[in-house]
Amino acid sequence: MHVLLEGMAAGETRSGLRMRHVPDHVIDTSPRSSVLGAEQSNTSLVYGDSYICKLFRRLIPGVNPELEIITALAARNAPHIAQPYGWIEADLDGTATTLAIMQEYLTPANDGWDLALASVRDLYASMPEVPAGEAGGDFAAEALRLGMATARVHHELAAAFPTDVVEIHEIKRMAEGFRRRLGRAVGEVPELREHVSVIEDAYHQVELLTTEVPVQRVHGDFHLGQVMRTPTDWVILDFEGEPGQPLAERRALYSPLRDVAGMLRSFDYAARHLLAGHSEAEKLEPRAQEWADRNRAAFLDGYAEGGGVITPADAALLRAFELSKAVYEVVYEARNRPTWLPIPLAAFRPRTT
Repeated sequence: MHVLLEGMAAGETRSGLRMRHVPDHVIDTSPRSSVLGAEQSNTSLVYGDSYICKLFRRLIPGVNPELEIITALAARNAPHIAQPYGWIEADLDGTATTLAIMQEYLTPANDGWDLALASVRDLYASMPEVPAGEAGGDFAAEALRLGMATARVHHELAAAFPTDVVEIHEIKRMAEGFRRRLGRAVGEVPELREHVSVIEDAYHQVELLTTEVPVQRVHGDFHLGQVMRTPTDWVILDFEGEPGQPLAERRALYSPLRDVAGMLRSFDYAARHLLAGHSEAEKLEPRAQEWADRNRAAFLDGYAEGGGVITPADAALLRAFELSKAVYEVVYEARNRPTWLPIPLAAFRPRTT
């Protein structure tokens, strides 16, 4: 592990491995190294309190979108990101391919998912008559700040990379894609069938849009587990997109509302995660809905306050993105965690936000 750190610091090439550092940055090679033991899809090496180096276990030929994005944002002095310091690459099938990325190690910092769950636990432990806003550990102020940080990062992404618009006929094709995925999901998960009319109506509203939709580079896999709360603000991590998707798809331009929808779904998951297998799940369900509604609204308020735009037309697209994500979640939970199936199914109920 120390050889990799020294290699990046010196900009060495060894046995086909090109170890590089961000220009004009001097890497300190004195910290001791260790391996994070958390369950992850990649392997993370930690060097003291300074650096964290993520080694990709599944290699896809090409530059990893995360390296591309964080170096571009760092060059703009963009806030809300962990600073990049180095990377390792090699040729795979004749293509320069990212093997590892080293960034600033955020310490002290707290994982967004853990903070949200702590807030939900506090709410469930409070008396039923205590509103979510008055229970200990209320998360709404943090959700507001997270919305602001998300809007700022979207603004920086739009400035750092090309943007475009999706024309009306392409929007209709997008809705058709949503509908095809819904059809496959219903065939696999019968519990989804009773909600088809609600989902179809949301997709139809997208087909009625009469304005072009701005698209840009986005995070692509945005949820509470991808953000960290430092003593000063929120930091957004893991810009590589959905790891299972081809690089071209992860680099494609999307509406930033896709990220917003992902975070809204994450609030729903945080609210109901603790109800899976809970003896009083039915009794606590209204509390879960209250927590989710409160923090969803706060996040959207923060997104608007941070400069993010959600017009009435955008609201229709946001709803479709969110329900499409929930349809994907229904299939995932049915295959892997059947006891969690009620979490995404709750997305199809009427709600206020």
